[in-house]
Amino acid sequence: MTPELTALALAALLQVAQLALYSVAGQLQAGTRAALKPRDDGIQLTGKPGRIHRALNNHFEGLILFAIAALLSAHAGSSAFTAACGWIYLAARILYVPAYVFGWVPWRSLIWLTGLVATTLMILAALL
Repeated sequence: MTPELTALALAALLQVAQLALYSVAGQLQAGTRAALKPRDDGIQLTGKPGRIHRALNNHFEGLILFAIAALLSAHAGSSAFTAACGWIYLAARILYVPAYVFGWVPWRSLIWLTGLVATTLMILAALL
């Protein structure tokens, strides 16, 4: 497996960990009864549980682009550059969770941008 695909697999496991964190935080705030009922009206989480949810959704969005970049890199031929970009993306996503949850301003935005730039560079490298 290429380093980019390894980073993608680990990013997917990070997504699972974020989902578990969101589930626990959401149930602590809204209660198990709210978690078990149909979500026709939705559950509005506030504070840290709400930020955990938004960080999770942000990772869903970023993971789509990174998956494309990792697959393109693996198909076009892995390089030290694209491998480094893959690990930078993963590190940025790991750091993004506490940055979002604890409101690290302006670091949260810079960490997010780092992951986006790494992903974009991987896609561009695959085209060259």
